[in-house]
Amino acid sequence: MSLRSTLDFLLYDWLQAESLNQRERFADHSRETFDAVLDTCERIAREKYAPHNRTVDTQEPHFDGEKVILPQATHDAHKAFVESGMMSAAQDYEIGGMQLPFTLQAAANSFFAMASVSIGSNMLTSGNANLLMVHGTGMQKEVFAKNEFSGRWAGTMCLSEPQAGSSLSDVATRAVPDGADFESDPLGPRYRLTGNKMWISSGDHELTENIVHIVLAKIPDENGKLVPGTRGISLFIVPKRMVDTEGNLTGERNDVALAGLNHKLGWRGTTNTLLNFGEGKYPVGGKAGAVGYLVGSPGKGLHCMFHMMNEARISVGTAAVMLGMAGYYASLEYAKNRPQGRPAGPAGKDSAKPQVRIIEHADVRRMLLAQKSYCEGSLALSLYCARLVDEQKTGAAEAADDARLLLEVLTPIAKSWPSEWCLEANSLAIQIHGGYGYTRDFPVEQYWRDNRLNMIHEGTHGIQAADLLGRKVLMEDGRGMKLLAARMAETMGRAAKVPELAAHAKALGEALQRVGTATQAAWSTGDPRSALTNAVPYMQAFGHTVLAWIWLDVAARALELDAGKASAVTTGKASAAAYFFNYELPKIGAWLNVVESRDPTCTDMPEEAF
Repeated sequence: MSLRSTLDFLLYDWLQAESLNQRERFADHSRETFDAVLDTCERIAREKYAPHNRTVDTQEPHFDGEKVILPQATHDAHKAFVESGMMSAAQDYEIGGMQLPFTLQAAANSFFAMASVSIGSNMLTSGNANLLMVHGTGMQKEVFAKNEFSGRWAGTMCLSEPQAGSSLSDVATRAVPDGADFESDPLGPRYRLTGNKMWISSGDHELTENIVHIVLAKIPDENGKLVPGTRGISLFIVPKRMVDTEGNLTGERNDVALAGLNHKLGWRGTTNTLLNFGEGKYPVGGKAGAVGYLVGSPGKGLHCMFHMMNEARISVGTAAVMLGMAGYYASLEYAKNRPQGRPAGPAGKDSAKPQVRIIEHADVRRMLLAQKSYCEGSLALSLYCARLVDEQKTGAAEAADDARLLLEVLTPIAKSWPSEWCLEANSLAIQIHGGYGYTRDFPVEQYWRDNRLNMIHEGTHGIQAADLLGRKVLMEDGRGMKLLAARMAETMGRAAKVPELAAHAKALGEALQRVGTATQAAWSTGDPRSALTNAVPYMQAFGHTVLAWIWLDVAARALELDAGKASAVTTGKASAAAYFFNYELPKIGAWLNVVESRDPTCTDMPEEAF
């Protein structure tokens, strides 16, 4: 199946996305408008992104002393994307949006991610603007968010610092009031920021006329000291170039300086930067300090930022999915056309017979089916999460609240599971190519390099695992877990009546029960340190259980629509589900053993023994 046919099945046959048009917000849309959006994005991705994927990998961004230089292909792709309207596709008509369901926007954007994941910086721009639409003032929405949605300006997310990494408690960037009238600035309470931010994707470029940095910083107390921990963190808008209340550039540069470009394993087409705020290189009004405008309340910055972080986490997971899919399609094509070896018969291999294509070898078929199960299953999960976003925003009150809580539980999985297992799919794609796989003559080595970053992007595995076991499965007295279990039970009930799926339904029930037991065992002592010792194995088992559920639900729908025709599409989905249940789901036992016993092997080993 092509990506388009896979998307069509998941969107229309499985998620019933067309039914969203019955809701007032989406009433102007139809299957025809949805398909037109998908057609447009597929075409732009094919024409402007895919042909230049290798170009942006080899022609990395560089600084000429004044500005960051990117290949012309990146400028052309960005222009085409902006002109398509996809930057604001899910936004209100009043701000130039299409009021598309987020489910459709996510599906359409998948074409770009598969064609060239690093050629643009659109993910952070839309996330930045969405954050401001929720937490910004009316003026901040008008001046900053709308200009980002239009594509005139770009956006970033500035959290990490060289000395702090992911430990946001240790953020040391300072923000002090800028003058006696700082609270009266129409763009928001005005501060001067000083500090350094590291690993800032798209932190400097010339794709747009301005860049809107969303920056975490701490406001010193009356003694000039920073409040320890995360409760002292505030959030600020820091534009690269100063603007007025009409959104016009004033001609003055803000005191944000590029300190250096990071040279990465993958995603090389996107600039990754170290930024210095307030060092005095570009003084504003004759003095050092980057001008920033407070978003929300002082000390509530992390609460606001999580709106963008959660969106970014799901987007990173989707990027991982599409890199996995790109590798899968490339290795499938290669396997269908590469002759090598001969099958073994009763008398061994007959060298007089012609070579067979490698797809006819059992181990190659195993690797292809593994990729299909990882990648198509992850794509289904990503779109399911996007559908929950639409439910949260447009559903009835109870359904919307359920969707909110399900998203809380599933977000660590939607980010981390594809980042691990679609990376494994990329590794298998290299393996199928054999010696050619790790050369630059074929694209699969780049897909692997690009995807390796996603296990770190927007919070490492360890961070996501601690969030899942330490917070998400416990929040609201475990109601999110109960909601998820109820949805799994509904799927199991339907699948149990289908002969081809009955055994899978039973296996999923046993896996779900085991996850529940492990959750209780991990927390049985009430000690967070021992409970979270094996949080990553817990997340791996939890993720495998979620993906097994997704595959069971997808296979059940495929078989229902097939009505005994045994089409290639249905056979493919049923086989991928069978692979996952037979080869993957049994792995959760080993992971949960250490969770249930709170195995201390890793934590108890003395440092000097490593």
